[in-house]
Amino acid sequence: MPTPRISASSYSNTAPLIWSFLYGSQRGKFELILDNAPARSAELLAQKRVCAALVPVIEYQRIDDVLLVADVCVGAKERVKSVCLVTKGEELKSVKTVALDVSSRTSVALTKIIFREFLGFEPVYKISKPDLSEMLNDSDCALLIGDPALTIDENKYRKFDLAEIWRSFTGFGFVFAMWMAQVEKAETVRKIDFAAARDEGLRHLEEIIANYETEISLGREDFRKYLTGNISFSIDENMQKGLSLFFELARKNHLIEKYKPLAFVND
Repeated sequence: MPTPRISASSYSNTAPLIWSFLYGSQRGKFELILDNAPARSAELLAQKRVCAALVPVIEYQRIDDVLLVADVCVGAKERVKSVCLVTKGEELKSVKTVALDVSSRTSVALTKIIFREFLGFEPVYKISKPDLSEMLNDSDCALLIGDPALTIDENKYRKFDLAEIWRSFTGFGFVFAMWMAQVEKAETVRKIDFAAARDEGLRHLEEIIANYETEISLGREDFRKYLTGNISFSIDENMQKGLSLFFELARKNHLIEKYKPLAFVND
């Protein structure tokens, strides 16, 4: 029987969810494909090249025949710190053009909802590689996600946290990514304990922080606060309500074709 294949992005905020598969008790049990863009994992799942993937949540509504893995996520209860809109100093209400990080999908949808639903206007959008200076060369604002967003010089740029904006208007936390599985591979995926993998990863945060020391110019204590204070790897009731509302607003704003109710691998 072939080794089950799973996929995830290699951002630091996914590290606690995949540490067990790379270095811990689940090493060698599954083939883990890593990429630096969450959108790539969505493509692999949609193409049925993996049985499960850590995927931007908006893709649950776009990919046919997939189920969610309950509880495990990359989300934020209040402030995420690594998903943000950036300007050279302007308020968001003054923005006319927005450069969208090509590696993002959920955050692109959230950005459009924020402008349309909460700020009441629609800027012009451009797709761009995640290079902040280039993005702001010809746009008023840039959407940046993941590790590049952690080290933005806030003396030079103005940073607007997307989870913080979402919570200020809705009162809910936000879920950015979840493990998803092909329906036809549900039996296989039920045997993968993603919650135990998460818990094992969180017990090895110091090793994870050490792994990223040369990649992210963030102090150890700031990095620890990010992974323990900003990022939530479990979904509470408030965050699940936020997820449902996000999907409803995505449907209302024609960012998805239809609303698909939440369905889980272990249902």
